[in-house]
Amino acid sequence: MKTAISIPDNLFISAENTAKKLGIPRSQLFAKALEEFIQNHSKENITDRLNKIYSSKSKYSDNTIADLSIHTLRNSLKNDSW
Repeated sequence: MKTAISIPDNLFISAENTAKKLGIPRSQLFAKALEEFIQNHSKENITDRLNKIYSSKSKYSDNTIADLSIHTLRNSLKNDSW
């Protein structure tokens, strides 16, 4: 399907150069970019990525995080004179 869009000149020039480097028509570059944008912003994809992040085990335990926090606090206060 043909369509007309308005984009900034610098974006058009970048797209033109990228299409030439890849050896593909500019319209194919635009179609691929739009397809990837839609895939990356679909609600399902975002939910899947968040589920993957929150389901993976952290390499730090609660005790390790607490120890790191105490250590950081002590280092930040070691030169304070109260």
